[in-house]
Amino acid sequence: MSLTPIPAAQALQQLDSFDTIIDARTEAEFADDHLPDALNWPTLNNAQRIEVGTMYKQINAFEAKKRGAAMAAANISAHINQHVIDKPRDWKPLTYCWRGGKRSGSLSLILSEIGFNVRIIEGGYKAFRAALVADIPRLVEQLNFIVICGPTGSGKTRLLQALTTIPATESQPAPQVLDLEALANHRSSVLGVLPGLPQPTQKAYDTLVWNALRRFDPTRPIYVESESKKVGNVVVPVSLMDKMRSSPCLNLQLPLEARVTLLMEDYDFFVKDTAFFCDRLDALVSARGHEVVKRWQALARANDCETVVRELLIDHYDPVYFQSMRRNFKQYEQSNLLLPDDHTHAAMRRLAQQLNQAKT
Repeated sequence: MSLTPIPAAQALQQLDSFDTIIDARTEAEFADDHLPDALNWPTLNNAQRIEVGTMYKQINAFEAKKRGAAMAAANISAHINQHVIDKPRDWKPLTYCWRGGKRSGSLSLILSEIGFNVRIIEGGYKAFRAALVADIPRLVEQLNFIVICGPTGSGKTRLLQALTTIPATESQPAPQVLDLEALANHRSSVLGVLPGLPQPTQKAYDTLVWNALRRFDPTRPIYVESESKKVGNVVVPVSLMDKMRSSPCLNLQLPLEARVTLLMEDYDFFVKDTAFFCDRLDALVSARGHEVVKRWQALARANDCETVVRELLIDHYDPVYFQSMRRNFKQYEQSNLLLPDDHTHAAMRRLAQQLNQAKT
């Protein structure tokens, strides 16, 4: 078998044709971002790469290369023993490293010598990343979205989640849903942080979004929530944001008290940890002022989070939200109204079924 490089743009389009995608970079590089479904087989691990780099600077390149080669050979041997021994002759892996191809090339050379049809991405992760970023606008252009709007606490996320539970039938495919908040591990607002769930890096978020977009059927609409440009610390791709803002809208509405109840359920971790809640409320000082925020923090410490949530909706979230929707979403004023029976998950499932049956 030969060792054949593949251009990054071609690898992008043929990604699902490979049996295994192997990232030969360090654990830290892999954690920052990696190709969808890639496995991390470091040719040099974090500590080893630092060690070789230090030798390169402080001693000389020749000594560093010798040391690096010994480490790489041992690591590749371990990967083969652990992951490759049981692979059949027709196993088809795709490998990559950062850019130059030395780390993935070393692994790929041995795999090809064994007899596997291994492909290595030309230009590595850096080239693939550039191709991916360029591909997002192309994918967005061919897709059609239905934007679920509604003020904070109206159940937009619950409705999206309910849509994802509807199975395909012989006569009707399952609804298509893009949950940008789930991909970001964040609920979008300044209080949207999810305890214990770190957000992906911007690069990783772009990859997650691209991987979702490429799997959609362009002949059918995709439900998505009316997000702002940022979801926590990550930014929604510009082309996707522009397409969403020009797309048809649905306006999900619940009475104020039902919204308060929903938020108390979905953000119960704030109720259980008022210190965490008070810490997050500090982010609103610039918008609401010290005195208002101090009052909300005092109410939270007195276990009256419900009052805080109600006032946040009336005084902060609703005015900002409606102003933003009218300014940014072109079809918001013509949106069809959605009125669930109540705030519960069961009500949102019923509404999701109605939407799916109506083929909105």
